[in-house]
Amino acid sequence: VTKIYQIEGAAIQPGSPLFDMRLTHEELVTAQRDYLRSAENIDVVNREIKRLESVGEGTLAGKRILEQQYEKQKMEATFVAERQALLLHGLNEQQIKTILDKRELLKTLTVFAPELEDKQSQSAEQTFHLQELPVKLGQQVEAGQSLAILANHEALYLEGRAFENDVPNLRKALAAGWKVTARPNGTADEAELIKDLDLLYLADHIDAETRAFTFYLALPNSIVSEREANGSKFIQWKYRPGQRMELFVPIELWEEKIVLPVDAVVTEGAENYIFVPNGKNFVRTPVHVEYRDLQNVVIENDGSVFPGTAVVGKGAYQMQLAIKNKAGGGIDPHAGHNH
Repeated sequence: VTKIYQIEGAAIQPGSPLFDMRLTHEELVTAQRDYLRSAENIDVVNREIKRLESVGEGTLAGKRILEQQYEKQKMEATFVAERQALLLHGLNEQQIKTILDKRELLKTLTVFAPELEDKQSQSAEQTFHLQELPVKLGQQVEAGQSLAILANHEALYLEGRAFENDVPNLRKALAAGWKVTARPNGTADEAELIKDLDLLYLADHIDAETRAFTFYLALPNSIVSEREANGSKFIQWKYRPGQRMELFVPIELWEEKIVLPVDAVVTEGAENYIFVPNGKNFVRTPVHVEYRDLQNVVIENDGSVFPGTAVVGKGAYQMQLAIKNKAGGGIDPHAGHNH
């Protein structure tokens, strides 16, 4: 390695140079030499054919031309094979063309970041970052050795793990096309919820040791920060490989029901209540809860509240305590609360 252009962790545009290497591997040097020799031999034969053709017609000249043309065909077949050998050694079309045009062996090789498949839609999210650079300046590297690891986290997979008895529900959700919600571990803010994720596929086996059943989702990602330091740009992705998340997979479809945030419903004994604004007051309204999880509550559409009615989405528990304290412990279910 004779020159390193990038530092570990830096953001890299597709096609940017990573490092230069001096080519000393015997097989690659020999392959270049044979390719260049074949090109020179074909030139010699072409000149000989041109000379014979200029001599004029004759039995001897015609025979010699045929011999040279046959020899040229054999050389061209060898030339094509040697060109393929250079491609297999890792040289690209432009590098091989440079060898042929300059009639010189390629002494150094610049390694570039790969180009994107879709060059028409390049964006900040399609930037690589140099995740690992194990080679050092002056180090001799061998064929097959890992030189650099580039990463692009624009699109990630979420691997979910469920119990064996959850398999029927997962298959049902996949068949119905129901969307999945994810939440990073350690967060409780609703704004952190990642909604409308597609369930891609289910594993074809259950882990023999953990008895866990895995399933996979696509996770779109984005860059949340960029900064410049020491002449390089560094980027920070919103989600990172290895990050733990909690998944919420729908297992049943509720029709003609009302769904509220879990903080909108307060429980008092066997009763459940919501608070509905009424002018400057809030009216405590009993509701029938049919389902509750960590995020939402499903209540029966029985006329106690109608779809589209404004309700208090957060703080129902605090409002319940305020009414309770004001009433000295007992609560009039028809009481209002100024807020």
